[in-house]
Amino acid sequence: MEQIITNPMALLVMVGIVSIACQYLAYKLKLPAILPLLLAGLALGPVTGVLDPDALFGDLLFPVVSLAVAIILFEGALTLKLSDLGGHGSMVRNLCTVGVLVTWLVAALAAGYALGMPMQLAALFGAIVTVTGPTVIVPMLRSVRPNSRISNILRWEGIVIDPIGALLAVLVYEYVAVSQDALEHTLVTFLKVLAIGFGLGSLMGYFIGALLRKNLVPHYLRNTAVLTLMLGAYAASDLMTHESGLLTVTVMGVWMANMKGLDVDDIIEFKETLSVLLISALFILLAARLELSTLTQLGWGALVVLAAIMFVARPLGVVLSSPGSGLSWRELALLSWIAPRGIVAAAVSALFALKLEQFGLPKSELLVPMVFLVIIVTVVLQSLTAKGCAKLLGVRAPYPGGYLIFGGSRFARMLAKDLMEKDIPVLLADTNWDAIREARMENIPSYYGNPISEHASLTLDLSAVGKVLVLSPYRQLNPLVTYHFEHVLGQGSVVGLGYGQQEGRPSHRVSEQYAKTLELFSEKATFGRLASLVARGATIRTTGLTEDFTVDDYRETYGNRATPLYAVDPDGRVHLYTVSQEVDVGEGWQIASLVAPEEGAEAPARGSPAAGGRLPNG
Repeated sequence: MEQIITNPMALLVMVGIVSIACQYLAYKLKLPAILPLLLAGLALGPVTGVLDPDALFGDLLFPVVSLAVAIILFEGALTLKLSDLGGHGSMVRNLCTVGVLVTWLVAALAAGYALGMPMQLAALFGAIVTVTGPTVIVPMLRSVRPNSRISNILRWEGIVIDPIGALLAVLVYEYVAVSQDALEHTLVTFLKVLAIGFGLGSLMGYFIGALLRKNLVPHYLRNTAVLTLMLGAYAASDLMTHESGLLTVTVMGVWMANMKGLDVDDIIEFKETLSVLLISALFILLAARLELSTLTQLGWGALVVLAAIMFVARPLGVVLSSPGSGLSWRELALLSWIAPRGIVAAAVSALFALKLEQFGLPKSELLVPMVFLVIIVTVVLQSLTAKGCAKLLGVRAPYPGGYLIFGGSRFARMLAKDLMEKDIPVLLADTNWDAIREARMENIPSYYGNPISEHASLTLDLSAVGKVLVLSPYRQLNPLVTYHFEHVLGQGSVVGLGYGQQEGRPSHRVSEQYAKTLELFSEKATFGRLASLVARGATIRTTGLTEDFTVDDYRETYGNRATPLYAVDPDGRVHLYTVSQEVDVGEGWQIASLVAPEEGAEAPARGSPAAGGRLPNG
């Protein structure tokens, strides 16, 4: 063990392995990844003494953490479109403005009073803990499953508040940093930081955006070029005016996110690999620097600060943000309880703590442990209790009966519109822009991009989705979508189109587990066959069964022209047709079928009403 502890290469490899293990554990347990990462860092650092980041990195620790935080802030700022402030309701806008100010003031006053922090440090702490973040909100929403209004508010608050809270923290820190100078230079230095940060940030944001918009950078270099130019701007800004780099990269990200004609989705997607590779290890290192003695120094004052943040700041911010929102007191109560802190708070606090060490500010050693304590307590306590609170308040969404359709073909859009006409929630996703454009023209809720990407996991509202229909022709992506959503929504929640016997060549063979999901509608219902039927004029028709119009009448009317899609029972529940299961239909049921024109009559598929069997059910 001694050799491992003193071997830098072994330590770096260990950090990487532990970070991936923590990410996998969070994935399996459906928890925010930040929690196992921070706990692992505490175990390796102050508890066992295996990892000492200061000894491992030496003088490189500060630059490494600084660059990592710059990347986090830049990527977060890239998600902030100014239209989002007003595009998702007054409640989100108010929470990200009024709510942030309320949390900042209450947390700062509590830290100054209960922990004896100087006012500058208390203000910095208050600014840092204003940020919630989607990485901790989204996993909680999947478990709690509040109604759509609460879910949308919390999700968009987490996305929008990330860069806003970070920018506030950076501005407060810049003031704290320059206020260490002689009083007469403080204002001048602070204004200089603002001028360089906003000026250089805007200039570099426009410059990089212009390069990308005019396609002056090869596609394979886009992500690398943006990353290196951003880090270059960070370093140049710090050289021009000390401590202005974080403000510069945040402004750069916001500028690029709101630049007309610039698509930053592929840059944001690059964050996924980067976060696993870099940020996961970063949080283990940050937690490992904590000292148990510092944690014990917090004392009872820490509980006072936690109580002020959770039971005063959040409820007060929600109430002051609620006028005009139309939310009930029950919905406001749940919003007041759910506000876990996340990645930005941990990263920014650790970086500022490193920088504050050189100032000798009293109580500065309490900043990181207090922020980490807020993160751990809010994530754990609210994760354990939010579901029960939602049940008690009666604001949980009903069991999700909606559908996520992966694939935007003409048939998929026809199916989506037919389900929507029956008041069944539908969301359509595809990586093909032309398909998504057509869907939006038909007013079908849609998502453009890979539905299993991190961006999708943070922005897609799956609270109403209980089943996923894989209707796309993407042979390589379909299994990944299937496995992902079976983990997220549970076994049996994903069903897709089969490949047909004529496509059963060895190169198309799939695992037995995946093959069990390829049974939607019937054995002959492949993507190609459905597309062909639609191209020849097939339409989706819904037929009601009554005492006078039975299943036999249905068969006689449509014959072998009908491909059954789903049935609706008298209680309004949808039953998908699949190959493996069957259900009897009768009076009061409705059958939705893809009906080919007369001249397109084909042999009936196995399990279809025309074949004389019972109707299969999914």
